[in-house]
Amino acid sequence: MDGAMGLRALLCVYLASLLVLQGMPTQGSPTGRPKVNKKRQTLDTAVDGVTIRSLKVNCKVTSRFAHYVITSQVVNNADEAKEISFDVEIPKTAFISDFAITADGSAFIGDIKDKVTAWKQYRKAAISGENAGLVRASGRTMEQFTIHLTIGPRSKATFRLTYEEVLKRRLMQYDIVIKVKPKQLVHHFEIDVDIFEPQGISKLDAHASFLSNDLASQLVKKSFSGKQGRVLFHPTVSQQQSCPTCSTSLLNGDFKVTYDVNRDQLCDLLVANNHFAHFFAPQNLTNMNKNVVFVIDISTSMEGQKVKQTKEALLKILGDMRPGDYFDLVLFGSEVQSWKGSLVQASPANLRAAQDFVKHFFLAGATNLNGGLLRGIEILNQAQKNLPKLSNHASVLIMLTDGEPTEGVTDRSQILKNVRNAIRGKFPLYNLGFGDNVDFNFLDVMSMENNGRAQRIYEDHDAAQQLQGFYDQVANPLLVDVELLYPQDTISDLTQHRHKQYYEGSEIMVAGRIADHKLSSFKADVLAHGEGQEFKMTCLVDEEKMKNLLRERGHMLENHIERLWAYLTIQELLAKRTKLEGKEKADAAAKALQMSLAYQFVTPLTSMTIRGVADEDGLEPVVDKPPEEMVGHRKTFKLPASQPSPTGSSADIQQLPNQVTGVDTDPHFLIHVPQKEDTLCFNINEEPGVILSLVQDPDTGFSVNGQLIGNRAGSPGQHQGTYFGRLGIVNPTTGFQLEVTPHNITLNPGSGGPVFSWKDQASLRQHEVVVTINRKRNLVVAVEDGGTFEVVLHRVWKGSAVHQDFLGFYVLDSHRMSARTHGLLGQFFHPIDYTVSDPHPGSDPTKTDATMLVKSHQLTVTRGLQKDYSKNPRHGAEVTCWFVHNNGAGLIDGVYTDYIVPDIF
Repeated sequence: MDGAMGLRALLCVYLASLLVLQGMPTQGSPTGRPKVNKKRQTLDTAVDGVTIRSLKVNCKVTSRFAHYVITSQVVNNADEAKEISFDVEIPKTAFISDFAITADGSAFIGDIKDKVTAWKQYRKAAISGENAGLVRASGRTMEQFTIHLTIGPRSKATFRLTYEEVLKRRLMQYDIVIKVKPKQLVHHFEIDVDIFEPQGISKLDAHASFLSNDLASQLVKKSFSGKQGRVLFHPTVSQQQSCPTCSTSLLNGDFKVTYDVNRDQLCDLLVANNHFAHFFAPQNLTNMNKNVVFVIDISTSMEGQKVKQTKEALLKILGDMRPGDYFDLVLFGSEVQSWKGSLVQASPANLRAAQDFVKHFFLAGATNLNGGLLRGIEILNQAQKNLPKLSNHASVLIMLTDGEPTEGVTDRSQILKNVRNAIRGKFPLYNLGFGDNVDFNFLDVMSMENNGRAQRIYEDHDAAQQLQGFYDQVANPLLVDVELLYPQDTISDLTQHRHKQYYEGSEIMVAGRIADHKLSSFKADVLAHGEGQEFKMTCLVDEEKMKNLLRERGHMLENHIERLWAYLTIQELLAKRTKLEGKEKADAAAKALQMSLAYQFVTPLTSMTIRGVADEDGLEPVVDKPPEEMVGHRKTFKLPASQPSPTGSSADIQQLPNQVTGVDTDPHFLIHVPQKEDTLCFNINEEPGVILSLVQDPDTGFSVNGQLIGNRAGSPGQHQGTYFGRLGIVNPTTGFQLEVTPHNITLNPGSGGPVFSWKDQASLRQHEVVVTINRKRNLVVAVEDGGTFEVVLHRVWKGSAVHQDFLGFYVLDSHRMSARTHGLLGQFFHPIDYTVSDPHPGSDPTKTDATMLVKSHQLTVTRGLQKDYSKNPRHGAEVTCWFVHNNGAGLIDGVYTDYIVPDIF
């Protein structure tokens, strides 16, 4: 067996929603079952000579803040080196805060830094296999990172991962679900969940799907008393066996812990270390009657299972409505229709009629999303205005769509404006995006702007249950217009403290900082409207109670309250920046980055490098959080069919200004400097396979990377030129990816998107991005509120000095890119100052050398000619420029190897 394969000891972790602990089978053991040594009485738990000696999951929850540590020790019993791997899945809402490896007596510790700095350290020379340590989206709610490690013979390695999150209360409880699947008997296996809740624990339970009730009662120890609860699962090796003589493990399924806290006291206000956490979930309130309008997409794309499951869920939801509720249904395809056109009471007769309407509606046309939403909003507004008895109800608008707006108003910014102006903050809007073809970012921003939230409904057998599950969370409003207020002179950095509605079974959580010496005047006032009455209460800090709590939980309570505040603040800033623009967006991102670094969280703005661990190229792995909207391999998009690009359209590059910034041929970088009416140029000399960052906007995530190819079939001993043979363009805010090679143009290659040939003439639009393919010539990518870019195709001909087709890349418009845009080209989107002096004959008497002072560097530069192919891909146009030697040293920020990246996307 190839020793490089070794044991893939897979540990997949998802706590508070899902945790997987898994040992992967090896090449020589396809079932993943360890072999039994029949000559010995003890069971051999090793696979290919490698044993998982221990696997421990320790979860400590303090006032809803969960701190997880997963530790795995693996031993190589073989007489040769083995490769082991640690694969970790965590909830998308969690932040990794620490990772360490101990192997062969050495410790390797994770170091969290801003994403740009981390990636500059990670200089990948070519695409080859998996990128060690990179996190990627995995399934509905998961993120996964993998790191491989080769350990020596007769040695061991220990992995320790720490991550943190705030547990959210849903449907009367907090959940911790652990999916257990080691595929190998483990010498020491343990799950230990320790819970400390100052209000007192009201219930605690644990179940294991892979254990019978009798076995679970023996192996799962659970107890709670007062503020503390504990669940311990610690099976011996024999208790893990699937049968008395088996070498396989029965640990294969879900291990679920659920709990809730006492609600006897209305005030749950904790203060420690100048930070506070306020938990608000009053009980024994009367359910408010609600006004609800369901706005449903009936475009033809909903055909098949989607419409069947939507009808199934609607029928069940209608059957669960209370007699005091009022409702209506709006359907939108190309046209908009409503069931009644006004709210009607949920009487038995009306519910039967509505269910009959749902059973018999049919699909028609395109997607007039704007029209459907405005009709639903109008129905709720008219009821509040014209029917006084309904004005005190809790109004809710729920919209379901599986696509993008294609009829009526289709401009997303205009739809957002229309919806904001129509709702005017009066009630929440909940958007449900069915499947992977929706513009989920758009739905999410719309919901956030209107006091609601968006949720993706996955195309699966349980889609109807997903719809019903979402509705159950908002079915029973108890309060509306909830405000949690604190004296302004006592607090700062407050998290969200105004909520449109509070629902039964949920919880409102607010955290903030208390000013020095202001604890004595700190208090919390809660104002809201309930069923037929106003809700008011005041909470004061019980200092004696806090002293006792600190004695019981000590530093952990202080630390967890502060980190809870930091976690909530960062999550809110990351969410806000998706709907902000300009300076406000930049400020939100800057504050989120500063706090991520201060509290050492891996967020979308930071990355973790693991010091001392290196791959075969000498590169450190990077733990990186993927964009929030990515859905892994399931993400697909609808695109218009190929259409001829109209003559003289805005995509015609001939109409664009002659200000050239680009890279072409071997690869020559051309930097136009308009304020100098001059051009700078430099080359990058690297090996084929290297990927370079050309443009990277950290505010939006937009990036362009290019991979080098060699000039094959050259003469022996001749310098091998390199050219760009592959480009990757990504706009993550819309999920857009474009891969360009001299052979094909592929949209969203990771999800099986359409492939075009350079023989096509087409104009395509996906969300905010328009791609125009000009046959056998070039393509133009135009990003709304971004830039315009051109890819030029170079075909070789017989006798050419270049022996394979290649690409050029040009920036035609960059004025809307953010001020932090970087990359080999991106750093020059903003003004650069330099002076040139002392022109004199150079070593080549036909060319002029001079001295350039730029970025505090004094450089020798040479006047020369390069070619710009942006307007004439066949012949190009000569451009005079000052050539900067040595891979642009002194002109570019840092050194050119800082711009080597691991992946085209």
